[in-house]
Amino acid sequence: MKKLAKENAPDKVKKRNRQIWFLLSRTYHLQLRQFGLFLKKWGLTVAQYEVLKRIAEQERISQKDLAEKLFVSKGNVTQLITKMENLGYIHRDQEWKTKYLSLTEKGLTLYKNLLPEEESYFTLRFEGLTKKEQKELVKLLQKIYDEELNFEK
Repeated sequence: MKKLAKENAPDKVKKRNRQIWFLLSRTYHLQLRQFGLFLKKWGLTVAQYEVLKRIAEQERISQKDLAEKLFVSKGNVTQLITKMENLGYIHRDQEWKTKYLSLTEKGLTLYKNLLPEEESYFTLRFEGLTKKEQKELVKLLQKIYDEELNFEK
């Protein structure tokens, strides 16, 4: 019986690995969809929110650095920024060959008004986990994330 269990161990590991990937993927997509619905009342998409947040955190960021932080192409970030610039949330400055982004007063006001509700939103999403479980989850997800980054190298 023990011999059979050892022979099947790789299959169990493969099945568990697929299950982990599947649950991470499904959870990510479900969370993304739910957060998108939350942001609709603010007139934002998840991508626009990410841009708003990244710029607000740094006050000013180059378009290239923003694209890298968002894991999108320069072309995608250009389209996104153009739309947000037309909405009056972002200001774009050209310095030599670099384009810098900052929030307009309208963008900063939107971000500041959104922030408390965003914090409540995320608190509700994870209140089913104890603080210890949350810390462990962050630790494990960070480990997975770091390993994924190493695969890219």
